Amino acid sequence: MTYVYAFDHTHKGSLDETKALVGGKGANLAVMTSELGLPVPPGFTISTEACRHYLAEGWPPALDAELRDHIGRVEGAVGRRFGDPANPLLVSVRSGAPISMPGMMDTILNLGINEATEQGLVTLSGDPAFVAACRDRFVSTYREIVGVDVVPEDPYDQLKGAVEAVFRSWNGDRARSYRAHEGIPEDLGTGVTVQAMVFGNSGPDSATGVIFTRNPATGERVLYGDVLFNAQGEDVVAGTHATEPISYLDERAPAIAEELKVQSDRLERHYADVCDIEFTIESGKLWMLQTRIGKRSPEAAVRIAVEMADDPDFPLSRADAVRRVMEHLVSPPTATARLDGDAKPVATGLAASPGLAAGAIVTTPDAAVAAAAEGKSVILVRKETSPDDVHGMAAAAGILTTTGGLASHAAVVARGWGIPAVVGADTISIGETSVTIGDETVAIGDSLTINGGTGNVFVGELVGETVVVPEAAKLLAWADELGIEIAAPTDDVPADQAGEVSDGGTASTDSMIRLLSIKGFATPDAAAAALDTTEENATAILDRLTADGLVTMMGTMFSLSDDGKAVAAEFLAADRDEWGVERASAGLDGFIPLDQRMKVIVTAWQMMEVDGAPVLNDHTDADYDAAVLADLAALHVDASAWLADLHDELPRLASYTARLGRAADLVEGGDHDYIASPRLDSYHNVWFELHEDLILLAGRPREDEVASGRA
Repeated sequence: MTYVYAFDHTHKGSLDETKALVGGKGANLAVMTSELGLPVPPGFTISTEACRHYLAEGWPPALDAELRDHIGRVEGAVGRRFGDPANPLLVSVRSGAPISMPGMMDTILNLGINEATEQGLVTLSGDPAFVAACRDRFVSTYREIVGVDVVPEDPYDQLKGAVEAVFRSWNGDRARSYRAHEGIPEDLGTGVTVQAMVFGNSGPDSATGVIFTRNPATGERVLYGDVLFNAQGEDVVAGTHATEPISYLDERAPAIAEELKVQSDRLERHYADVCDIEFTIESGKLWMLQTRIGKRSPEAAVRIAVEMADDPDFPLSRADAVRRVMEHLVSPPTATARLDGDAKPVATGLAASPGLAAGAIVTTPDAAVAAAAEGKSVILVRKETSPDDVHGMAAAAGILTTTGGLASHAAVVARGWGIPAVVGADTISIGETSVTIGDETVAIGDSLTINGGTGNVFVGELVGETVVVPEAAKLLAWADELGIEIAAPTDDVPADQAGEVSDGGTASTDSMIRLLSIKGFATPDAAAAALDTTEENATAILDRLTADGLVTMMGTMFSLSDDGKAVAAEFLAADRDEWGVERASAGLDGFIPLDQRMKVIVTAWQMMEVDGAPVLNDHTDADYDAAVLADLAALHVDASAWLADLHDELPRLASYTARLGRAADLVEGGDHDYIASPRLDSYHNVWFELHEDLILLAGRPREDEVASGRA
């Protein structure tokens, strides 16, 4: 079993499947490195499988050798050696769950520093103070997170201890609380990313920052976030330092600011969604450290969905926009039009998460939980929040902090949960029994009102007039035009589908095993789309296979167990007996010319040549896109005819004809996401699975097919 994957490893399967294997951070780093070619410090990810093995049985025996091998690869990429006193490599160690859990688990920076390497870094940097700060940060965080009094000198011992600590943090109280609030399964485990350090604290032309590609509080299309010069990443998200707005970068380092905008736009268009990005500037060079889909307020979510779908250059349809924010349309978000009375704000901070919230002041997360249990509305007031506060944040009606910026932990979590929040209100100080706001002192337990849309703070409990945001009304109109029903989620299954598990036809236990053997992983909705059945039926089939021990579940993903793989191997052997390896091999040979055409078409859809250089296709050239679509339609005709000739020889291959036909019809109808979207049963996804199936049937090693340029 492979436990470690380099960032530039090309994963097969969908993005969701990759996230199940290496976590969201690892999957996105793979996209940034291998697909988009962004400036990412080299590194690797330890899989969620390793985490689950560790939590169940202890440290995987094979993991040590893999770690040393991949550290060697990073050494070769950066020209430094792990533990070398003269030219040392330092790394960061971070968690990365399949479903984003910002700040819930542990991070260790500057790992690899010890007495010997510290001296080497001083010689290289010429800055003893910088190196001492790195050492102090590492030692203090390592002791706290790993739970040791003495930090090992050996870098590999440091690395093993850090990885174990991140694995254990999956079951920490704060992570459990967050999962309970978010409904995240307990059995996913976390990936661990190990990445060459770049130093935002190496001088005045170095910095670190966290940005969103759009304002996650309001939805405005502008880079939004914080930058902090001569600092490291955790200084920004912890909310412990006074940051600068990202616009400050335009003044301080305009060339870097422009590069950051370009790379951010590439990420947003690739994911067709708002991205949350962490970056570092080291001695005037920009490094992109990680990205994920950005959490946003309900108000921002509907505005962003409308603006993306209204932009003809952006890869999001109106139907997808409606479905993306369905939960916010059941009870459309509102905005505060005005406050009753003549109340004047007593303090103003940063508007971090919109909405009006009023309640009694509490200053600890435990107090927030206790008050909420009694049915009280509370405002949690903190200097800054940390992941340890998450249970109190979930219980609060609103969150107010005295420090921190727009990308602080408090801001990010509040927006994700739709809780009004004001951060960085620096005129507020917190005492044991009271809170001082400017010249006014308010007792803990007294009422406070915050407006997360303006950043204003008021003494007392105020009531505001609210109105439905106009973008929500527009989305509801689109839903009506498209025939999309807006309804609250329900667990009810139609009576005629209850307990339905097909034993034949397209959706059956056998077809599900075959599908999972090709896909590797699948969610119930993805399996339903591939098998042309309902999600309820797909779930029932998966539940039966799970009960029989043939399928295992990791979060929302299902995959074959060892017993399931054995059954799939029997199916494959039976297919080979029925079709014959020679005829299967001939079928694969006949597919290759079609596959070459497919690669050209998909590449042309995603990229185009401008002045002799390849650039991303922004789909503004209607004639160019029309020509690509015509090529795809012609390929579909030829591929359908080729597949039809094989149906009599191996009837189950007809399922690919049906799936390709559905995707082609959707593309012809104008839904171009079905050309190559990894999130859908798109033409390219089905085509890829067909190719994998043919390779298996022909009994050819995939590595040989890749090496020969045939796959």
